[in-house]
Amino acid sequence: MNLSDYFENAEGLGILATSDSDGMVDIAVYSRPHVVDETTVAFVMKERLSHRNLKSNPHAAYMFVEQGGGCAGKRLYLTMIREETNTSLVEEFRKRQPAMYPAGDDSNKYIVFFQVENVWPLVGD
Repeated sequence: MNLSDYFENAEGLGILATSDSDGMVDIAVYSRPHVVDETTVAFVMKERLSHRNLKSNPHAAYMFVEQGGGCAGKRLYLTMIREETNTSLVEEFRKRQPAMYPAGDDSNKYIVFFQVENVWPLVGD
């Protein structure tokens, strides 16, 4: 199953891990990624610690734990390749997951694109 099909159909909890240039780690709950193609994913990010960390260290890891118990899910190892502040694109992405991005939220948002370096199962390898 490719990433696009997987994340369109899987339900669960996503966690993004980043660190700053000194190696101080942060983890945060994130929605499913927007799959651009099989080697590129994107997240809508606010001006928070995860976004700030990526400014000094472009590497991140995303863990997705599927609903239903057990150890089903995926780990994605990522490298940030660019970000955009295109408001129409942000709005398009927000509409796909309205619960994560309430309409009244007018904080600054960015679409951050990542190259997918590796994909592993949640457990193993």
